[in-house]
Amino acid sequence: MATTLAGAGPRLWAPARHRPFQLLWLGQSLSLLGDGFSVVAFSWITLGLTGSTLTLGYVLAFQAVPRALLTLVGGTLGDSLSTRTLMIASSWTRAGLMTGVGVAGLTGQLTVWMLCAAAAAFGAVDAFFQPARVSILPSVVDESLLTPANALLGAGSRTAAVVGPAVGGLVIAMTQAPVAFLVDAVCFALCGWCVAGIRTRPRPDRGEKAAAPQPQASLAARIREGVTFTLRDPRLRTVVALDTAVNFCYAGPFTVGFATLADQVLRGGSTTLGVLNGSLAGGAMLGTLAGGALGGRPRVGLLVAALAGWLAAGMAVLGLVHSTPAVVATVLAMGFAIGFQGVFGLSWIQRNIPQDVLSRVVSVDMVLGYAAAPLSLIVCGALARVGALALFGAVAAVLALTGLAVLASRPVREMR
Repeated sequence: MATTLAGAGPRLWAPARHRPFQLLWLGQSLSLLGDGFSVVAFSWITLGLTGSTLTLGYVLAFQAVPRALLTLVGGTLGDSLSTRTLMIASSWTRAGLMTGVGVAGLTGQLTVWMLCAAAAAFGAVDAFFQPARVSILPSVVDESLLTPANALLGAGSRTAAVVGPAVGGLVIAMTQAPVAFLVDAVCFALCGWCVAGIRTRPRPDRGEKAAAPQPQASLAARIREGVTFTLRDPRLRTVVALDTAVNFCYAGPFTVGFATLADQVLRGGSTTLGVLNGSLAGGAMLGTLAGGALGGRPRVGLLVAALAGWLAAGMAVLGLVHSTPAVVATVLAMGFAIGFQGVFGLSWIQRNIPQDVLSRVVSVDMVLGYAAAPLSLIVCGALARVGALALFGAVAAVLALTGLAVLASRPVREMR
């Protein structure tokens, strides 16, 4: 045990010694930083033009819907083309889009319909980047480094998700909204430049694991093939199902639920809401780094079941406890578990799924997460009208059933 702990630090930072991974980490972090910028910039400039929150909803929907609809297409192309090429093209296209919006805003030519068109194009192009950024990793680092590499990428993405909107808001406050689009464009351009410098390596032949897609198959056929591959394997099906359940927990309970807790239960207002969100993000960051530092190949199936049970218990506590310190500690522990298991679950997918179908499997996982988010918001919004206990209790029951279903499958329990 002492040896394991002594080697934790060097093991976590081992991928950072490789130039291709350094470029991937920096490029992905810049892209996600740009995503955070774009949310704030689109929101602020829309409200500035129209003063209408309804119009803001339309603009954000124009961005979200194409991303959700085209992610499967992006994942499919990632399996037949170069993921590196898709990431470069997506980054530089988004840089061009953001430059156009920024210039139009500074010259007074920007209209709401131009914003909607730009948001739709941004979401469509982003759909090709997201699956590729996950599926490229096995061709950048050795298989033995996947777990710490995912931990470092996860830490970078979580940091960017917090810093991006904050810096975007600061840029707008100090200048004006169109300038934020130009800064956003620089982030995406630099991302493309970093990814262009990556020299990927061929993955080893996996023999019997290799998928056998038909060379002349249509795009629709290849999408179906990816969905079928995902649903056919009970282990993979379980990992994807849990990811969907966690996304369901994130969207509703950690937005509507946190707001309900802060306002109606803990009576702490926006300050308490900020503390809850910070605790969740901080816990996830610590869990991600801890998973990368420990490394190894634990039984992922048991980790999946443990995460479901842990989150179920946490949700029950949030519904029953009215003490701010206890709630904050619970949220911190839930975030830690999400970050810890996520490192091993993602590494398992990258290690066990053939390269020629990996991007499609990742895209299926992402699309199910996109679908779970709005459903969770609607359901939790309705349950919040009854009370915090009803909201968190219902989610706890779903997670408990998920954990029991995982434990009932022997192939899933033995996943490594």
